[in-house]
Amino acid sequence: MSRQLSTVNVNEQRNKGISFKLDLQSYTLMIALVLIAVIFSIFTGGEYLSSRNLSNLFTQMSVIAVLAVGMTLVIVAGHIDLSVGSLVGLTGGIAAILQVWHGWSTFSVVFAAIIIGAILGLWQGWWVAYRAVPAFIVTLGGMLVFRGILIGLSKGQTIAPMSESFKQIGNSYLPYVPGYILALVSIVILVFWTIRNRSKRMNMGLMIPAATVDYGKVAVYSILILLITYMLNRYYGIPVPFLIVALLSIIFIFISNKTAFGRYIYAIGGNQEAAALSGINIKRNILWVFIIMGGLSGVAGVLLTSRLNAATVNAGNMYELDAIAACVIGGTSLMGGKGKIFGALIGALIMASIDNGMSIMNIETFWQYIVKGLILIIAVWIDISSKK
Repeated sequence: MSRQLSTVNVNEQRNKGISFKLDLQSYTLMIALVLIAVIFSIFTGGEYLSSRNLSNLFTQMSVIAVLAVGMTLVIVAGHIDLSVGSLVGLTGGIAAILQVWHGWSTFSVVFAAIIIGAILGLWQGWWVAYRAVPAFIVTLGGMLVFRGILIGLSKGQTIAPMSESFKQIGNSYLPYVPGYILALVSIVILVFWTIRNRSKRMNMGLMIPAATVDYGKVAVYSILILLITYMLNRYYGIPVPFLIVALLSIIFIFISNKTAFGRYIYAIGGNQEAAALSGINIKRNILWVFIIMGGLSGVAGVLLTSRLNAATVNAGNMYELDAIAACVIGGTSLMGGKGKIFGALIGALIMASIDNGMSIMNIETFWQYIVKGLILIIAVWIDISSKK
């Protein structure tokens, strides 16, 4: 009996150590984000943390964040998509062409952009999944094809202006009172979800973290939600693009963590042979990953075109690298099988923060490329080192 108790105690201590290690790893990104905010705030005389700049920051990160959500699934599945920047430009350009040149309504052009993005994602996914062409080659070709189609359709012109309702997608704000109501509802859902998860794990006989840990996290997240809402409401309110990112993130975090499809993607990326032997339809799931990536590229294209109130032939240029960098910085392994959407969102925020802070400091553009490139190299090196 005493031997069993000692074994249980050892296992509990081991589990606590694992839990602490995982928490430390996940919070490293948050610490890095705080350090970036403090450094830029000092060098900009506090301008970086002003309500206006924070609102601009969350709006600017929205396009890359949407792409990072889909890119996380692609990389976790063991693939890569180099075409998303060109696809963002193409879908946004098609939306502008349909509205400015052909008079389509806002709802119709948004729907068309997302569907066209998904269809082009289906086309690329078919080559990767059913014709076994490496995703790197397929999407590299797609990057050139989509950019060429955009130049051909637009005749090399800048297409503007968009209708007022379309502009509102990327440039409007949720008013103060609804913003606070949404924040309080989010906190209530967070508390309910935590209680439900603890109760579910208890009923299944699984290990439950200490109540102070779980509810401490809830308290920290709640404070952050209220603080962000307060800071954004000091300007015009919560930007609608930020709300779109939050909604898509919740949907795909649920899909990746709580559905069979999500678990299949992690299994395929972790060990494709084992996944096949387990009866997982690898081709169909890979196809769906690229369809989702294409649809999200359509959403990003709409957000970008709406925010700029125009479509240009260079729209979305190099966005694929920012999306990949956001995922890698957020802990997604380029080897596949590992990665979290929440981490990719923090990575997107870090990338946007660096761009935003260096712009406020009037640092020349070439330095921004250099810094982001070095960050990407270091992030991949850290991933490879942790694997070893």
